[in-house]
Amino acid sequence: MDWQGFAQQMASMARDLLAEHTLDSTLEQITRSAVELVDGCDAAGILVLQNGRVSSLAPSEQLVTDSDHLQGRLGEGPCFDAARPDRSERVFRITDFTREPQRWPLFVPRCRELGVGSMMGFLLYTREEELGALNMYSRKPGMFTEDSETAGWLLASHAAVAFSTALTDAQLQEAISTRHLIGEAMGILMGRHRITEDQAFDILRTQSQRTNTKLREVARRVCDTGTADK
Repeated sequence: MDWQGFAQQMASMARDLLAEHTLDSTLEQITRSAVELVDGCDAAGILVLQNGRVSSLAPSEQLVTDSDHLQGRLGEGPCFDAARPDRSERVFRITDFTREPQRWPLFVPRCRELGVGSMMGFLLYTREEELGALNMYSRKPGMFTEDSETAGWLLASHAAVAFSTALTDAQLQEAISTRHLIGEAMGILMGRHRITEDQAFDILRTQSQRTNTKLREVARRVCDTGTADK
């Protein structure tokens, strides 16, 4: 492993991540960097586990999505475990899918059928939050070594910070957009019904609660149709 060259590539990746402007582009840069920088990595993706349901983010190939969904259906697998907040382990590696599995006996033979030879999973976390797992796949057995694991872990550490920052920015932009949308809807209701701001907001809130619909969607309906009613 050429660690000096790897360090230079990691520095370049960190700058590229800072230059990304959206959450999706940040995640795509992370998985693309995994394939480019980690020896033996043919495909990569990010698995997020929320309320027991698996989401596959920025997969570089269909293979990643298929593996993520397989882990979700079976409720086991290295990346599935890495993404679970109740587990203390932060790195998982299956070096050879052709061998008898020591762990994940349901997942390993099924994933082998997808064409996976070896894989690794890394928990993406910062001091404040756990974000999911970065998955790396090779089509050949025995491709991921201890050096590969070290390189993957270093990349995952940078990726977690970039992921967290991009997620915070996306949430902030969503909050600003929602506030503007609600303000526009309130203005429409105030002009149409000659009511106060508080009364307009009460209409939106009441409709949201009555229909079990997010306030943002009720506001969007008002902006589109001029009324809060469905």
